[in-house]
Amino acid sequence: PGRKRDFSPVLWSQYFESMEDVVVENDTGKDISFLFPVEFGPVLLLLHGGGHSALSWAVFTSAIISRIQCRIVALDLRGHGETKVRNPEDLSAETMSKDVGSVVEALYGDLPPPIMLIGHSMGGAIAVHTAVANLVPSLLGLCMIDVVEGTAMDALNSMQNFLRSRPKTFKSLENAIEWSVKSGQIRNLESARVSMVGQVKQCEGAASPECPKAIVEGIIEEEEEEEEEDEEGGGSVNKRKKEDDTETKKEHLYTWRIELAKTEKYWDGWFRGLSNLFLSCPTPKLLLLAGVDRLDKDLTIGQMQGKFQMQVLPQCGHAVHEDAPDKVAEAVATFLIRHRFTEPIGGFQ
Repeated sequence: PGRKRDFSPVLWSQYFESMEDVVVENDTGKDISFLFPVEFGPVLLLLHGGGHSALSWAVFTSAIISRIQCRIVALDLRGHGETKVRNPEDLSAETMSKDVGSVVEALYGDLPPPIMLIGHSMGGAIAVHTAVANLVPSLLGLCMIDVVEGTAMDALNSMQNFLRSRPKTFKSLENAIEWSVKSGQIRNLESARVSMVGQVKQCEGAASPECPKAIVEGIIEEEEEEEEEDEEGGGSVNKRKKEDDTETKKEHLYTWRIELAKTEKYWDGWFRGLSNLFLSCPTPKLLLLAGVDRLDKDLTIGQMQGKFQMQVLPQCGHAVHEDAPDKVAEAVATFLIRHRFTEPIGGFQ
């Protein structure tokens, strides 16, 4: 009491070594950005939930690389974060899982390192669809965070009400960060300060408080730098070791980067049949939940049969990896060491 909490935004560069654009060309054409510190060991490919961005993994990244040898690639999925794609509206499970496979191919060519897919919520569903379609040939393991088919399908009915209850605009980034913490969307102030930056964008020249349609496509401008040919992946990698310009222009409002309400037609496709798809993946599997009440029938049976490892992390909201990054890092690290996929570091037990 009495001490003012700091809601100022924190730069991505405090957590990640670089932010790069991976340019992937195919029928739809796309350009997907991601952030990663380069270490050794298997690659943990992190897929965020709906409305979030790669930045939601920032604090988890610090926690995991201090425990085990691993490399991190956190992706912005299409329509989210810094991505620029020809068709940002197509958020089908099939398209997004193909995006993940295309990025792995662009990054590593024909010889990808061992990769573990870790996804939260929508990203967990996309991780499973990616694994089932065998789009990551070097897949080591699979981790879903707080996404279960039964619960997700039940929650879809109330989803629009939840989205309508959120503020449409924020006066500043500080204001957005403060709302995310006080509303309980993100219960960890450190994580909110870095990750909310990826959830909102400035309303360019907004006259009305509700950001006119014309600027919904606008993304905070950044300097385009020379594209360098990436010899191995064949794709061009546009390096942007750029300084974040997070000094906010006070007079500009902020709004959500993606209108989640408009993605409703894809929700069913993300989650329907997810439990059985997850159980059918032949790789070692981990399920991290915010509460045991989230288990559905298929997963309960699968868990009894020992088909996957499960851990419940109480006192967390839905954004488990943001609310309790150390506990999630501990669970993932223990899982990888148990399966002899990596080595502990820094005396991690």
